[in-house]
Amino acid sequence: MQYGLQLYSVRDVAAENYEEALKKVSEIGYSLVETAGLFENAPEDVAKMLEKYGLTACSTHTSIKELAADVDAVIAMHKAIGCKDIIIPSSKFKTAEQADETIKTINELQPKVEAAGMRLHYHNHSKEFWPNEDGQIFFEMLRDQTNVLFEFDTFWLFNAGLDPIEMLETYKGRMYFVHLKDGFAQDRNDPESKPVGKSLGSGAAPAAAVRKKAIELGLTIVVESEDLSPSGPEEVARCMDFLKAEDALDA
Repeated sequence: MQYGLQLYSVRDVAAENYEEALKKVSEIGYSLVETAGLFENAPEDVAKMLEKYGLTACSTHTSIKELAADVDAVIAMHKAIGCKDIIIPSSKFKTAEQADETIKTINELQPKVEAAGMRLHYHNHSKEFWPNEDGQIFFEMLRDQTNVLFEFDTFWLFNAGLDPIEMLETYKGRMYFVHLKDGFAQDRNDPESKPVGKSLGSGAAPAAAVRKKAIELGLTIVVESEDLSPSGPEEVARCMDFLKAEDALDA
C-alpha cells in the first residue's frame, strides 16, 4: 500500500534542509508527498530531489491568495514538479462578505486550473462546519455553490463532531485525497479546550477505520501529524509503524 505524507509534518527538517526532509520521508516508507511550500527551493530542483528519492508529488497545499495572485505561475510550478492536484488548505469565511468573496475566487480559479489539466481541491478544518458570524455554514456553500473537490481532513471532521466514515461515504464522488490524522477533540463547552494532535493510533479519532474506508473508496491517503514530537521524522515514523501494522492485519 502506498501512503503519502503532508510535508508540514516534517517542517522542522524541511525548513533547514528540504532534500534531507525528502530523504528521511522516503527512508521511513512514504512514497507520495503533499507539499506545503517549497521552502525557497526552485521547482526544478525539487523535481530532481523527488526523483532521486523515489517520491511522487501527489498534491500540494497552495494558498488561495497565491493562486489568485498568479494562477499561471502556480500552474507552471506544479508542472515542473509533476503534480496536477492543487489543494487550498484554508480560506477566509468568518463573515458573509469574506465567504462570498472566497466562493467567487474559487469559481474564477477552478476553470483556469482545469484548463491546464489539473484539479482544484479544498482542505477543511472544523470551522467550515460551524456557523460563521453571519450564521453561514461555509462547507455547505462550498458544496452547493462551487464544483471544488474536497480533501477531507478526517481529524478535523472528528473534531467538528462529525462521523468521518459517513462523510467519506457521502462525498465519495467528490474527492480523491483524504488526510489521515489522529488526536483528541476539543471540548466545545470549555473555552480553554483545544484540539490535540497525536500520531496515528495514539488519539481518539477513528484512524484505523478511516484508513480502511479510504482504501475501499480508492482514495489517496495522505498522513498529517502536527506535533513534531520529539521531531517531525520521528513522529511520522510512528505513523508509518501504525500503517504497516494495519497493512499486516489486512494481509
